[in-house]
Amino acid sequence: MIFPKLSTEFLIRRLEPPTGKVRMVLDTDTYNEVDDQFALAYALRSEDRIDLEAVYAAPFFNDRSTGPKDGMERSYREIKNILRLLDTPMETVFRGSTDYLKEIDKPQKSEAVEDLVERAMASADDDPLYVVAIGAITNVASAMLIEPEIIKKIVVVWLGGHAHYWPDTREFNLGQDVLAARIIFDSGVPLVQIPCMGVTTHLLTNISELEYYLDGKSQIGTYLTDIVRNYTKDPYAWSKVIWDISTIAWLNNPDWVPTYLTHSPMVTDQVTWSFDRSRHLIRCANFIHRDPIFGDVFKKLSK
Repeated sequence: MIFPKLSTEFLIRRLEPPTGKVRMVLDTDTYNEVDDQFALAYALRSEDRIDLEAVYAAPFFNDRSTGPKDGMERSYREIKNILRLLDTPMETVFRGSTDYLKEIDKPQKSEAVEDLVERAMASADDDPLYVVAIGAITNVASAMLIEPEIIKKIVVVWLGGHAHYWPDTREFNLGQDVLAARIIFDSGVPLVQIPCMGVTTHLLTNISELEYYLDGKSQIGTYLTDIVRNYTKDPYAWSKVIWDISTIAWLNNPDWVPTYLTHSPMVTDQVTWSFDRSRHLIRCANFIHRDPIFGDVFKKLSK
């Protein structure tokens, strides 16, 4: 697949951290763990910075699903559940891919992919659509395969892969669909990568903290506390990383998630990083300021 070649000057401008309110869609495997629910609720309660236009259910496969299709369907239902708890009616919730990419040039077609193509292509050149992805990147890569021109109209913000110094990048989101990840890193699309190990691992909370700041304060606060409480059978000295809120935090305040420009890495067959300084630029996070992020989350979700 041949994508439009974006100039270095265009990428640098497009990858500047946003300074005002952004138009956003969220691509999420919402039932996979407990952190996607936090991210969706956080985005919806950040109306001053985020206009959430649509939500897409992403596939996942682990012990909480019987396969990618079932994971996507469970995520779709969980999106609807979060919207209900927040008393936020939203018609633009779409089912996504039912499987991962099998060939580099054969997209997975779905309602979510169709909506993303249409919504991106309708965007003004000076008003990009921020595509925030916090699961396997199948839906986004499929949309790009169907209409390569959308890379001129979007900025992808993806929680995927590990820090570039990490010995491997066998992270759940990236590892589920390596072909889709290669498309994202090789296409030249404006990309903000938020790595997992070594970066968002700072975003730890625990049951006691959630009980103090969220439990009983709101419907969504109690629900989020409950799902974290039920996530472990041994809460003694236990904490849970809430990875996915990092993407929303970057849009709310880029200073909370410091980033730098770097050359896009390549994903090897061994699912490690390989580097070539002649490749196009992306923006990558290298730290997380944990306290102000959770402070913002607790303030917004306790209401």
